[in-house]
Amino acid sequence: MPQVVWVTGASSGLGLHTAQRLAAHGFLVVAGARSFGGEKSAAGCHCLPLDVTSDESADAFAKEAVRQFGAPDVLVNCAGVLILGACETYGIEEIRRVMETNFLGQARMIQRTLPLMREKGKGRIVNFSSINGLLGIPFEGAYTASKHAVEGFSECLALETKPFGIQVMLVEPGDHQSGSRAYRGHSRGMTDGNPYLKAFEAGTGVIAWDEEHGSDPDRLGDRIARALQKKRLPRRLRIAKFDQRLAVALHDTLPAWAFDRIIGNYYKKPKK
Repeated sequence: MPQVVWVTGASSGLGLHTAQRLAAHGFLVVAGARSFGGEKSAAGCHCLPLDVTSDESADAFAKEAVRQFGAPDVLVNCAGVLILGACETYGIEEIRRVMETNFLGQARMIQRTLPLMREKGKGRIVNFSSINGLLGIPFEGAYTASKHAVEGFSECLALETKPFGIQVMLVEPGDHQSGSRAYRGHSRGMTDGNPYLKAFEAGTGVIAWDEEHGSDPDRLGDRIARALQKKRLPRRLRIAKFDQRLAVALHDTLPAWAFDRIIGNYYKKPKK
């Protein structure tokens, strides 16, 4: 019998690629996304509507997925949103939207999954973090805050659920060619007269270039599938290019002023 995997945020970006590659590796994938339920779907997956920001939607997804396919063996939390802006001029509702999707959405799905896994005596939870869960870059303050929250929550979760035979893995992607431009929104506060606007335009230009020249998202999905086929999950699966992995190492070893100078200069220079 194939393992049953629930994947959130599976209609686009890394969630879509992850869901489809898991299906290609023989997992029975129940894919959830807000846009599912009409004509949109993910090839090779069983698609159900899911809004991770809604208790009612999460309840309905879990109930229907269990009815059709049984309790999950794996939960993969991919749903996410990014709003670029300056920390000072984000709207509080924009920060709330990012946290509600990226962090609270994961917590909501975990709470609905764990009782089912405890009953089985085993299970695996895969939470998408990011390189930004380990360090900050300019104009991704809300996103970075949400991913730092995912990191800490997942560490606590792993400790608490180990006695029940449940393993937890953090996925920490770098930049990938995943069509993220479609969900990379700009804060409404970034208007003419904003004191950060010039730096914001330069920095977000670098962010867009890095994403468009990022890694193959299908390879990320394959890495996750191979990890799930092993007896024990690694605590962290960092899937990033060398320069992004180096940035994490420098963040952890250099004085703050030195690292800030390197990162600050990097996001000032347009790429061609």
